[in-house]
Formats: sequence, C-alpha cells, structure tokens
Amino acid sequence: MSTEEFDYELPEELIAQTPLKDRASSRLLVMDRKTGEIEHKHFTDILEELNEEDVLVLNNTKVIPARLIGSKTDTFATIELLLLKNIENDTWECLSRPFKRLHVGTKISFGNDLLQAEVLEKKEEGMVIVRFSYQGIFLEILDKLGEMPLPPYIHEKLKEKDRYQTIYAKNIGSAAAPTAGLHFTTDLLNNIKKKGITIVEITLHVGLGTFRPVEVSDVTKHKMHSEYYEMSKEVASILNEAKKKNRRIIAVGTTTTRTLETIMSKYGTFKECSGNTDIFIYPGFEFKAIDGLITNFHLPKSTLIMLVSAFSKKEYILHAYEEAIKEKYRFFSFGDAMFLK
Repeated sequence: MSTEEFDYELPEELIAQTPLKDRASSRLLVMDRKTGEIEHKHFTDILEELNEEDVLVLNNTKVIPARLIGSKTDTFATIELLLLKNIENDTWECLSRPFKRLHVGTKISFGNDLLQAEVLEKKEEGMVIVRFSYQGIFLEILDKLGEMPLPPYIHEKLKEKDRYQTIYAKNIGSAAAPTAGLHFTTDLLNNIKKKGITIVEITLHVGLGTFRPVEVSDVTKHKMHSEYYEMSKEVASILNEAKKKNRRIIAVGTTTTRTLETIMSKYGTFKECSGNTDIFIYPGFEFKAIDGLITNFHLPKSTLIMLVSAFSKKEYILHAYEEAIKEKYRFFSFGDAMFLK
C-alpha cells in the first residue's frame, strides 16, 4: 500500500489559521461511511445526528505549553525543544532543533536561567532526552515560558491559549490538542446529555505519533511513536454495557479512536487500564470498538487520513475531501469537522 494513494491537492487558503469566534459554528460534513453519501451541515447539527442512547467518547487530555525556545549556555545558539513525554520526574523526551547542535551534556537556558535543561541522550530523528532543573513549580514555569505547540502550517499567533484546548481538557500531558473536540461548547454538550446520550471521557496524551509525517513510500513500514493512554473502570463498564445492548459508540477524534481500538485489540473488551500505544490504523484494520467518528480534515499522506480511510473507504474519503474543497471548508486543526456514521 503506497503512501501516495492518500495524497490530495489542497489550496493553501483553505488551511484554517485561527479558530472561529464561536467554537460550534464550524461546518460539518456528514458521510455514510458504508455508501459514501454526503450531506453538508453545521456542527450544531451533530445533535440531530446522534441518537438517543449513543455513547459519545471524549479525550480529556490537556495541552501543555510545550514549545520552549532557549539558548545553549556555552555558544548562546538558539535551541527549540518540544516536550513530548514525561519519562519520570523532570526527565522528558523532546523533539529538538537544530538537532546537530546538541550533544550529551549540552546545557540549554530558558528565560534567563529560570529553567535549564541538560541533554542526557540523543536519539533518532531529532529526539533527545533532557533533564530540567529549576526553582519552583515546573508547570507554572512552563506556563510562563512555553508556547502552545501549534502545528507548522499555522502561521498566525494564537491570541488566547485556551482556544487550543477543548472545553473539557483536564489531564495535563499533550503536545497537541485532540482537535475534533475543539468544536464542542458547554451548551452543546449539555444539549447532547439532555437528549439521552451518555458522554464519557478517556485520556490519550497526544505526542509525536499523531502528527509525525509518513516518510516511507510503503505505508506498512511506517512506525508510530508511542503515546500514553488511560481508561477508568466506570468508563469501561459503560462502554461494555453499550456493546452488549448494541448502542453506538461514537469517538470524538482519531486519538479517542486509537485509545478505544488499542484497548479492545489488547483485551477483547473494555477494561480499566493504562499504558502506551503505538497502534497504527490504516485500510485493512478491523474495527472492534467504535461505530461512528467525529473528526477534522487531515493532512495529505498522514496517518490520520489513513485511519479515517480505514474506517470507511479510501475512495469515499478522498471524494469527500474533494467535495469539502469545492465547498470551501476550512481544513486541519482549527478547521471544520466531519462525521462518519
């Protein structure tokens, strides 16, 4: 299976640079994943698309201001770190640039030594393990010095940090937002509950695995980076009951999908658990957990467009993207949404 099969042409002006003033005012392309039939709606119409007794699953991860820009303490060369995973205490796995300027023992200063990092290990593809040292509370310092890790295709400055967070974000640890959830408002979620739809939350801390480009020509040779997930006993029980009663389980986002499918693939049921997943979902994958998916529009040749293609058909997805381009939908993180039912 070739990576090129998941390519498409996107006019640059359709890449959303800023979030809409009203989160729920985005558009919604609704597609029957089995027939490819398309309807053009607005995100608030998700209320009509969801059935009583559906279970809506959200990823409650919270993005940290994970992008740090500092300088080497010896040469003062500028260094950028993107915090990806907390290994233990103050030791983090980070994406660095320029990678070649870093060596084991290199020290980096941020905010006039308010925060310092020492490189403990150099890995592949720009990855380093660093240990931070500081006085005070790490997350408070990070909030002061760090920037939201917006994807490279967003060139506008984000005026309000919380617009790159879902309204239900609570478990700190992501290097990127689970963007399908950015469309929900408190009112919309309340109306969904009033309709009789159960809302539950799981956690997957979004790391490099979600947005790392596929650089191999053969899809099956791509290796995903692992990301931490967890599910509570209560949520597992609700989801198992839903399965038993043939109620639809609707995942909000590809990160939620990856978590649910990881657990179901591993245990054959939902259960209280936590761990790391490097699951890579592409056409041919047999879905065992979800019945519907709310998602954004994804980059060409990305693992995410491969996942949605696996949940439907590649031809249907690419046709839907063509229609979305024709109708001038907004694409990617701050863009419009799609509901695959």
